Amino acid sequence: MKRYKKSIVIAASFGMLFATAIWGFAFVVVKEAVDVIPPLYMLAFRFTIAGLGMTVLFAGRLKKLTRAICRHGVWLGFLMFLAYALQTFGCKYTTAGKNAFITVTYVIFVPFFAWLIFREKPKAYNLIASVLALVGVGMLSLNGEGGINKGDILTLGCGIFYAVQILYVDRYTLKEDPVLLTLVQIWVSGIFAWLCAPLIEGAPPLGNLSGDMTLGMLYLGLGSSMAAFLLQNIGQKYVPPVTAALLLSTESVFGVVSSVLVLNEKVAPKMLAGCAIMLFAIVLAETGFEFLPFVKKREEADVC
Repeated sequence: MKRYKKSIVIAASFGMLFATAIWGFAFVVVKEAVDVIPPLYMLAFRFTIAGLGMTVLFAGRLKKLTRAICRHGVWLGFLMFLAYALQTFGCKYTTAGKNAFITVTYVIFVPFFAWLIFREKPKAYNLIASVLALVGVGMLSLNGEGGINKGDILTLGCGIFYAVQILYVDRYTLKEDPVLLTLVQIWVSGIFAWLCAPLIEGAPPLGNLSGDMTLGMLYLGLGSSMAAFLLQNIGQKYVPPVTAALLLSTESVFGVVSSVLVLNEKVAPKMLAGCAIMLFAIVLAETGFEFLPFVKKREEADVC
């Protein structure tokens, strides 16, 4: 297991939380944009904007691009495109609350997939924290919606692919530049979106890009895609994948905050309880509660 100085891990964790805040506040933008821009074109626009932004910002690093980074970036980009496409189409056939909840099932899949794919057996407290996080997201997102429909199945696929992506980001960033990985990943996701959008959604909706909508696409591209995925991939270099999944699941918390601040939605006591449970789960995953005198300490590992 990778170990780094506590200060580095804390900084990386806060970076990932900032990424989820960007995603959470993007909920308002997506909610307004999805009515006028088809889902795959919205993905194509945002990933293209993000790719152009990263290419300009990190042009000097391109000379360090290797075949391994390109190969791994293509795999990550493919996984990310599948996850986002399934989530977007799933939202068409199920409620927003169920879509958000089922997406975050990746917190359950990550420790088990790590065991299955990389033979990394999860700790008991990691599994407990994952279950608690899912309960917390359910309290935040679900409002009595019942029954299983095809939208739920599609969204479950999103959770599965996102879990696999989290694990491979963790593996690849051990030895490779997370910035260049993110750059390739974003461009590949955009290319897949541009290839699929005309086949499924017809001609590009360029006439729908009004002033406000263009600003929204810029936020999704430069904020939700470029900045947030950079923070995620860089953060995962220093944070274990199970903890990373829990940190990323706080997107639902920031989604609630944005709904309250921008859309003036009301917060129910159940939602506050859900936030508290998620916070408890993250502390459990980060520390194992080793600061308590009766908790057995884990073995010390080499610190980078």
